[in-house]
Amino acid sequence: MLGMTRSGDSVDSLFLTFQSALAGRYSIDRELGRGGMGIVYLAREVHLDRPVAIKLLPPARAAQAPLRQRFLREARLAAGLSHPNIIPIHAVEDAEGFVFYVMAFVDGETLAERVRQRGPLPPSEAARVLREVAWALASAHAQGLVHRDVKPDNILIERSTGRVLVTDFGIAAAAGDAGDGISGTPEFMSPEQALGGQIDARSDLYGLGATAFFALSGRLPFEGSSATEVLARQVTEPPPPLVSLGLTVPRKLALIVDRCLAKPPDHRPASAQALAEQLGLALEQRRELPAALRAFVKRYGRLDGGGTLVALFLLLSGSIVIAALFGRTPGFVTLLLGVTVAPFAYLVGAARRLSLLGFTHQDLDPAFKGEIEQAREELTVEHRSGPSAVERHLPLVMKGSGAVGVLATVGLLLGPSSPFFQAAASVFGLAYGTTVLTSVAYLYLLQRRRDVDTEFWARLWMGRIGKLAFSVARKLLGTRAIAPAMTHRATELSLGMAAEQLFESLPKESRQALGDLPALLRRLQADAQSLRARYDELQEVLGDGGDAAASTEYADLRAARDRMHAKLGDAVGALETIRLNLLRLHAGSVTVAGLTTHLGLAAAVSDDVERLIAAQEEVEQMVKFPRRASVTPV
Repeated sequence: MLGMTRSGDSVDSLFLTFQSALAGRYSIDRELGRGGMGIVYLAREVHLDRPVAIKLLPPARAAQAPLRQRFLREARLAAGLSHPNIIPIHAVEDAEGFVFYVMAFVDGETLAERVRQRGPLPPSEAARVLREVAWALASAHAQGLVHRDVKPDNILIERSTGRVLVTDFGIAAAAGDAGDGISGTPEFMSPEQALGGQIDARSDLYGLGATAFFALSGRLPFEGSSATEVLARQVTEPPPPLVSLGLTVPRKLALIVDRCLAKPPDHRPASAQALAEQLGLALEQRRELPAALRAFVKRYGRLDGGGTLVALFLLLSGSIVIAALFGRTPGFVTLLLGVTVAPFAYLVGAARRLSLLGFTHQDLDPAFKGEIEQAREELTVEHRSGPSAVERHLPLVMKGSGAVGVLATVGLLLGPSSPFFQAAASVFGLAYGTTVLTSVAYLYLLQRRRDVDTEFWARLWMGRIGKLAFSVARKLLGTRAIAPAMTHRATELSLGMAAEQLFESLPKESRQALGDLPALLRRLQADAQSLRARYDELQEVLGDGGDAAASTEYADLRAARDRMHAKLGDAVGALETIRLNLLRLHAGSVTVAGLTTHLGLAAAVSDDVERLIAAQEEVEQMVKFPRRASVTPV
């Protein structure tokens, strides 16, 4: 079903007369719903024996020649659209006093029904739905047609496939047409549309922004007791930022919605196609991490749970008992081993468990970054005003008390015979206590705005200790079978890891002849990741630029983006070449000497990439590319 509300099962006179006019061509089953611009019926097309939906212009409106002609004109324009995300119109007719058009029947529900019945959409699902709507609008805009009534009720989600389709181009108009007065739905109407001014494709993007706001939050950006009040708010008031509602919405997606709801049209995305590309990037960057990685970064890779406190208590107690039984030296050694060797052994065990599932140390970086980014989005909702005055001054107190403690330590080192010893001891105790208290207070306040715990464990795991733990874990695994590599990795990481595994399985003589090949692999991986990050940044700036992004002002930026994209292909291609040659080396179809030639070429690619990145950084330090003022910082 189209998802519209049935008016009831009773047969009215309009139904009978309309069915009589369609007899032999269409067989009407029932009414699906009605609105100001039409009544929709479910019917079957007799000759093709297929279900269709028929939208009829109410007879009272059809009797008005201007409305009648406009309905026919715009329905015929919409019938010329052909896109997988637009409901096709099969026929537009003016017969026996009835004006109507026939469109494909979709078994599904509207986006409005989906949100009202089951709540707001998850961010990834919302981004997918919005991208498909943007694709449909881009197709219509390319033919000069503006929808003018983009809203959740006009977006259908097919039940069997989840495909999104846009319907009801019934009030669509040619781009730039001011139309016959104000038409549309107040809650989703752009400011220029509400004022009865000239509209273009960006008016539809405003409606899509309001639709996205509703899909993600379950509420409207502007509400009022009357249509006039809503329209006035659309024109005069800024919409609330999506993150201000306390929702867990990715920062990129929230910014896209905020841009679509910008009052000036040129502050919105440049086109529906550009919006679809931005939503695609948001979807790509929020790919779901495997459960094992999520569990590792949240729990299993940390030593900050209740068990750690119990173990520390047992360690202290055990050290005291050993000191009492065997002397202070054994007790001190026990304590030292307990706070160094035991935690490292736990880290090795955690690395070993993750390695058995097919993950490596390189998988941790995107996992921790994703966790930190998600925590930042959640914490930003509650604390958007930045650090408080107390938080800004606490570091100064810590540094001051620490400096005083150092001076007091000098006095203590002079010995008990010094006249300054007692004073130094008192000052040392006071400074130490102050430093501890201010440090705890500062960390508490900082934790309210940043996930300090995750940042600490990310630095530990991505540093030398984490690398050593995975190295030891890999040696402990030996030849034990490991699960296949997961597909969540970026291409350069997958290629680099596969090549490194092939290298490790070569005979010792071959590995020595190839030199430090793993270092080159890691260098190429880092280069590719840097290029990918830089490309995404440049693409985002161009996306933020609106219409200005097409101007000569942005020509250098577009050229830099294209160079980054080309070099990314070179870096990934170099990794692929090394992997394939290592496979050939295993098969005996290439020699070590032949492989070293390709390694030299790969090193040259890496040098080119690093020079390009360095040059781009110099350019960006000298030139500031304009950003849109409408972008709300989060």
